[in-house]
Amino acid sequence: MSSSYDGPWTARKMREEFFNYYFRSKNHTFVPSSSTVPYDDPTLLFANAGMNQYKFIFLGTVDPNSERGKLKRAFNSQKCIRAGGKHNDLEDVGKDSYHHTFFEMLVNWGLLQDILQKEAIEFSWDLLTNVYGLPKDRLYVTYYAGDPQNGIPTDEEAKQHWLSQGISPDHVIASKGNFWEMGATGPCGPCSEIHFDRIGGCNAAHLVDGDDPNVLEIWNNVFIQFNRDDDGSLKPLPNKHVDTGMGFERLVSVLQNKLSNYDTDVFSPIFTRIQELTGARPYSGKFGNDDVDGIDTAYRVVADHVRTLSFALSDGGVPNNVGRGYVLRRILRRGSRYVRKKLGAPIGSFFSSLMPVVVETMGDIFPELTKKQGDIKEILDEEEESFSRTLDRGEKLFDQYATRTKDQGAKELNGADVWRLYDTYGFPVDLTRLMAEELELGINEKEFEDAQEHSKLASKGSFKKDKADLVKLDVHGLAALEKNDVIAKTDDSSKFQLGNITATVKGIYYHKEFMSSSANIPADANFGVLLDRTSFYAEAGGQEYDTGNIVIDGATDFEVTNVQAYNGYVLHTGSLKYGQLSVGDEVISSYDELRRWPLRSNHTATHILNFCLREVLGDHIDQRGSLVAPTKLRFDFSHKAQISLPELAKIESMSIDWIKKNVKLHGKDLDFTTAHKISGLRAVFGEAYPDPVRVVVLGHDVDEVAKDIDNPKWRSTNVEFCGGTHVAKTGDIKDSVITEESGIAKGIRRIVAVCFGQSSLPCPEPSCR
Repeated sequence: MSSSYDGPWTARKMREEFFNYYFRSKNHTFVPSSSTVPYDDPTLLFANAGMNQYKFIFLGTVDPNSERGKLKRAFNSQKCIRAGGKHNDLEDVGKDSYHHTFFEMLVNWGLLQDILQKEAIEFSWDLLTNVYGLPKDRLYVTYYAGDPQNGIPTDEEAKQHWLSQGISPDHVIASKGNFWEMGATGPCGPCSEIHFDRIGGCNAAHLVDGDDPNVLEIWNNVFIQFNRDDDGSLKPLPNKHVDTGMGFERLVSVLQNKLSNYDTDVFSPIFTRIQELTGARPYSGKFGNDDVDGIDTAYRVVADHVRTLSFALSDGGVPNNVGRGYVLRRILRRGSRYVRKKLGAPIGSFFSSLMPVVVETMGDIFPELTKKQGDIKEILDEEEESFSRTLDRGEKLFDQYATRTKDQGAKELNGADVWRLYDTYGFPVDLTRLMAEELELGINEKEFEDAQEHSKLASKGSFKKDKADLVKLDVHGLAALEKNDVIAKTDDSSKFQLGNITATVKGIYYHKEFMSSSANIPADANFGVLLDRTSFYAEAGGQEYDTGNIVIDGATDFEVTNVQAYNGYVLHTGSLKYGQLSVGDEVISSYDELRRWPLRSNHTATHILNFCLREVLGDHIDQRGSLVAPTKLRFDFSHKAQISLPELAKIESMSIDWIKKNVKLHGKDLDFTTAHKISGLRAVFGEAYPDPVRVVVLGHDVDEVAKDIDNPKWRSTNVEFCGGTHVAKTGDIKDSVITEESGIAKGIRRIVAVCFGQSSLPCPEPSCR
């Protein structure tokens, strides 16, 4: 049962000792937790492990000149959410003593082989037994039992390192499940878990990995060695890395001698506030059939969910109907129903009333909670109030469906009815499934999927065909390039200039292999070309890629349809219109000026718009996304209210004034330490910048700005980090018109604009029309 804890190992003390151990005695660098919302990784709904923010180091795509690229040893307390995708604990929350959708992962990393298995195992054993004082006879460790089918041997190295710590051999256990992956694809490797027996007194080896709440995993040492490709195959990474993660809430329960994570001082303040808000009976720590009235389960669900929502919203997450936004909406609506159904309290502003206790207890460690508290409250209230308006009607309809199902002697709800509950009343399917389980009913999944598909077809009319697969340089291709002294990273400085350049073919890439010639590549097939230097712009920073041609006059024409950069290597994707290409050929690099010209205009117009928005609406304006296309510019930014017509007119007029001023655009690389201190600098929310970083200024030479970075006059112009292409002077844009202003999520607005002549350009995608 939850109670106030007054012993030596408070949650705060436990976290501090972890920090002290790795910072002071093991020379690790503290790196703040990454956002729970992984803006730069579309393969993840949420950051689900400490390793997520280092994925690009594992894959070899990190900028070696960035701060992240220079790291060797690091530690932090990583915010994690496991409520979707490969790692999803949402359905288990409330049912047991140790699952959470939000949790802290106390992590340390050894990057680029700076720390190996031996040190990782020694550190974890030392910290647990000598610092935290856990009894050695109640600790068990596992190691990977191997996978002969995929040619992965048993991890004997980890086994021997554990035995060398003096652990009894019958506490060192082989496990086939000890292979950790963050998702369906990406970096992965064998792992070695540490488990703790809460009870003691006998050998508990047979309970390890058996989902016994009293023999639980508290730490996992992951040895990143492989990359899982799209086809499911495993390939060794160029470098090995160590990623260890300890469950904060679980170890706190161990140190406080509690049988449940929810009985610790991590959760007791939240439980106290829940009782104050609802008037429900106190939390008593019961599970399953012992929790007769379901109130203890409700305490756990609501406490877990308010933490998840607080952190996700503080990191910019917004509940909506798509992807991670839909997961957040599901969590809020699931929690809201528990509040009303089990705790007997009205909903509408409940979670915003509970959220402050999360800020009070965790805001010093994660200051973004305190900074964003007002925004979190506003979003929670709007979402909860919206659901409260349909919950009554939806529950009544569910009751009718359930009664009809039972009267018919059936065991499953009609899937079309379940879809209707979602489509009309906003009931997430997992919530309906939970309600059905309470009545010992299931859901006809096939009927549900058919109804969902029918709805999609009806609303869209038809499906869009997928575009052809883009040729990509994967981690193994990059590793091969890094070892190849002949192929240097591409000099793309000419992208800021006008006109064609001559270049030399350095690599031809097809089906994940480098070739000396295109002779054996099928006609019309897409492949990639690497040049020593290029005039093409590779897609980045919201600006679309260039298209054009790589030509040998009179002999070869390679049509470039896409350009992407991979850790400094610019890959031109396309196909041969005629002729052949070979490594060593001298070619002409010719981007399409008709496409580049509006891209330049729209990119500079985006900078002007960014400045004007701040001037008209205030300093709270933060860029949340952008698109610089040939046909339009799109700019997403933080702002709570719809922009009035007079404000829009002022923003547009101010933008046109900048165009009429015809000031020059100046761009130059500066060291990041200097650049980020420039007065009035605008940078993109969640973006990682290289060092040095390119600075673009309207109307002032960059060297002039760099000599006097604190001068407040720089606030009277636009200063941004930007690697995109721009017009020489603002008058080249001619004119700019705002065509749309809308809200795309809570607190996020979007402006679409076109520049002179843009609306008459051909539109490449139906969504533009």
